[in-house]
Amino acid sequence: MISRIRELLIETLETVGPVILAVTILQFTIIKMPLALFLRFLLGAVMVIIGFLFFMGGIKIGLDPLGELIGEKVLEKGSVPLVMIISFVIGVAVTVVEPNVRVLSHQVDAVSDNYISKNTLVLAISLGVGVIVSLAILRIIKGIPITYLLFTGYLIIFVLSFFTPENFVPVAFDSGGVITGPIIVPFIISLGLGTASALGGRTAISDGFGLVGLVALGPIISVMVLGVIYG
Repeated sequence: MISRIRELLIETLETVGPVILAVTILQFTIIKMPLALFLRFLLGAVMVIIGFLFFMGGIKIGLDPLGELIGEKVLEKGSVPLVMIISFVIGVAVTVVEPNVRVLSHQVDAVSDNYISKNTLVLAISLGVGVIVSLAILRIIKGIPITYLLFTGYLIIFVLSFFTPENFVPVAFDSGGVITGPIIVPFIISLGLGTASALGGRTAISDGFGLVGLVALGPIISVMVLGVIYG
């Protein structure tokens, strides 16, 4: 147990440490912010480390095993449509609670004066992720090459770019980036690995990975479609 906590702490420091080090160096060389503000930064950094430690621990203890278990157990039902429906629901659910998606939706809502409301954007991103996750799981089950889906997805994006209003295009591509967050990525990868491991004659390295790259296409397409509707 202690070794596990030490491992999580090292992983957390590797994630947050470079930022703290960089700001500290800048403080004593270029920025030289007021001492009170710098101390607040250090206090905040300690709180981030503690919070990240619990957060990463929760993911490794709960989300990762749960994703793999769902991927394995859902296939036991033997119904491909049921597997796709469950994958869609899971994709939507994990996207709604993803912090990165919430941050983007609030910022877009603020700069657009509620023209693109935060709830509408979250819904569009979530639906896009849900659809792509279900298609990605179907790809694993049917053994479809990932290049086919990637090519089709980017072709759709290319075509939609001619019809999407200019103010929606950058939001769409940022939406594809924010889903690579700390909740969606481990859960989706675990789901793919669990699905691949439950299928005989498949390798987890070739079938279980690639979901994050595919899932990033979903929000881009869905937000572009939202732009076409708004336009």
